[in-house]
Amino acid sequence: MAANDNEEPVMATELPVRNKQPRQQLTKGMEHMRAYVIVPEAPPAGEDAYGVPATYEPVRKPATTVASDENPQKRNDPFQFGTRYLEEGDDIFAHNAWDHVEVDAQYNDFIEQQTTFQRENQVSDFDKQRFNDKPEKWWDKFYGNNQANFFKDRKWLVQEFPVLGEVTKEGYGPVTVLEVGAGAGNTAFPLLAMNRNKDLKLHACDYSAKAIDVIRAQPAYTAQESPSVLQADVWDIAGQELPPGLIPGSVDLVLLIFIFSALSPDQWKQALNNVSSLLKPGGEVLFRDYGRGDLAQVRFKKGRYLDENFYVRGDGTRVYFFDEKELREIWSGEKTEDDGAAAAFEVRNLAVDRRMLVNRQRKLKMYRCWMQGQFRKPKECET
Repeated sequence: MAANDNEEPVMATELPVRNKQPRQQLTKGMEHMRAYVIVPEAPPAGEDAYGVPATYEPVRKPATTVASDENPQKRNDPFQFGTRYLEEGDDIFAHNAWDHVEVDAQYNDFIEQQTTFQRENQVSDFDKQRFNDKPEKWWDKFYGNNQANFFKDRKWLVQEFPVLGEVTKEGYGPVTVLEVGAGAGNTAFPLLAMNRNKDLKLHACDYSAKAIDVIRAQPAYTAQESPSVLQADVWDIAGQELPPGLIPGSVDLVLLIFIFSALSPDQWKQALNNVSSLLKPGGEVLFRDYGRGDLAQVRFKKGRYLDENFYVRGDGTRVYFFDEKELREIWSGEKTEDDGAAAAFEVRNLAVDRRMLVNRQRKLKMYRCWMQGQFRKPKECET
């Protein structure tokens, strides 16, 4: 509407200016919220990694007299696992991984807090039964969904277990290697590719039929000349039967790479007895698995805790986290059940592998913990 010229002009009303109020401090009742609402003046470099605060720092070793860029232990090429130590003055994000890394004491407190939270929000009794009754069903589903996309070439195998390099050399002679929990062939196919020993027999077993289907469908498996080196079969290490094609006392080496953790504690005894039965006297187990306090354990949220140190992943597969003392008791036969002890092995090597993996682009620190060992069947054992 147009303004009427006969009306008196309306004077603009001046609103009172509100003086800026000083910043209020938190009341005593809200003081506990300070950490959540106050932004620190100097935030830590990097992001939280999978729920682990970036503020936790690794413990550094004293600096060596040799400059980092001249120190062979810090070179990218050549590089040996187990020799890159984080020292005072080193740039954490200069490399992708650091070996034998301990974390500050606060991190242990954080692990305890996480464990308490997980224990208080564990899996329901109904779901415990669902996940424990037929674990192979969940692994079938896993490999059915992922197929060979889950394959990872374990290039570290020979470095961590030099005996594998020996038995695959030309002219080594007859030797039988059994991989348990073969999955998509992460261990079997690298060994098959490097093998020059015409007398090697490699058996890859898994209790997931889908996983074995994945292995058998790969060109490296189907292209084998007769007699084939690699044979893949369905087998449950905690079952009552031995793998197809193998008899008691016929195996030289058993590989358990991230498989023992998939068993529940009440399956350990049968698994050890089966392994002992298959091995020749003096035969060895090559073992690598998850350690207590590994990032994979720490990051679990609600509804994943099955039992002490035993969890179910989002895909329904289970995982246990070991410590050194426990593993030593299990494999040496010191750990007994109501119906007696399992087969006893000589513990040749057993150690904790603590490693800090680094995402250099996002400035993430990931604290991993694995257990690695070699266990030998006593030579005086009879099969």
